[in-house]
Amino acid sequence: MSQYVIVSYGPDREYEVTVPDADTANLTKEQARAWLAKEFETLECSPSNPMGKILVLDMILNVAKYGGEDHFKLISEWARQFAAATLVALGRPVITVDIGNYTIR
Repeated sequence: MSQYVIVSYGPDREYEVTVPDADTANLTKEQARAWLAKEFETLECSPSNPMGKILVLDMILNVAKYGGEDHFKLISEWARQFAAATLVALGRPVITVDIGNYTIR
């Protein structure tokens, strides 16, 4: 089964990262969230919630935003890790991360 994440930075700036089943087979939700949390911290992302609670959707959106479009243009190893972590964290085979509209669908 194909799994993929589309990251959109605006019109004509969408990047699809295909993730083989093998890349998610041994990844737990906890490991996926830990990777996203680590990147959130490393990239010095700003929480959108003023109370400081960081939801997994906020982590995904901010990590994609602060990680930068170039990773997705090149489909770097980082982009592949991001996609695998996102798929496992949300438990869905197809996800669109829309940076411009700050939504995930």
